[in-house]
Amino acid sequence: MAENFLIKQEMYLEAGIHIGTKIKTIDMNGFIYRMRNDGLYVLDLRKIDERIRQAGKMLAQYAPEEILVVASRTYSGNAAAVFSQQTGIKVYQGRFIPGMLTNIHRGDFIEPKLILICDPKGERQAVTEAGKMGIPTIGLCDTDNVTMFIDFVVPCNNKGRRSLALLFYLFSREYMMGKGKIASYDEFTTPLSQFEAEKPEDGAEAPAQVGGAESVEAAAASQEEAPAEPVVSESTEAPVEKKASRKKEKSDEAPEE
Repeated sequence: MAENFLIKQEMYLEAGIHIGTKIKTIDMNGFIYRMRNDGLYVLDLRKIDERIRQAGKMLAQYAPEEILVVASRTYSGNAAAVFSQQTGIKVYQGRFIPGMLTNIHRGDFIEPKLILICDPKGERQAVTEAGKMGIPTIGLCDTDNVTMFIDFVVPCNNKGRRSLALLFYLFSREYMMGKGKIASYDEFTTPLSQFEAEKPEDGAEAPAQVGGAESVEAAAASQEEAPAEPVVSESTEAPVEKKASRKKEKSDEAPEE
């Protein structure tokens, strides 16, 4: 029921977290509620909420230094920067450098125990390397994503500024709860607006970067947010569990609509 959501349903709707693209992959079919008249696919809010909750618990099983967030897009990078300030978890922004997870001779080689991928399509190199190394991976996946090498899917609009801000707001809150840093949600006082800001607030620490990255490289222009629907019915279908895949495929491009 809606009252069991992590936040009010209206906040999900306003952020457009459930608004997908006009492309639907087989991998994401089980998370899609319906298609709108304009051709956009709508993700199931119940499954979104359940997956955010479960992902938060997964993250809380690891120390901050054991987790890596890969955020190539501007909107994900900005929200992840605030997440880093709140939790101490490392964030790699910009283009992922090949070999960072697989080449032990690189000076920027790292060995995280868990990786959070913000865009499996744009961050395919990180996803592939994590799969080769057997590193568990949480992926923020839109309707157009292929989930090969993603161990745990969080269905969501992974392109919109407000959607990504809300996701990292909830991840921050869930992580701090799981680590015992706060005893209740009321103790989490960082406003959602801070996660939506174009840059971290003045005076705040810069996000932790790894691999010697000196600047944030913007990827392809972020997709504009679609207007939220006034009401989205909730599906009673059980969440779809994504099994980890360690088999290489020749292509992971999303099928044409």
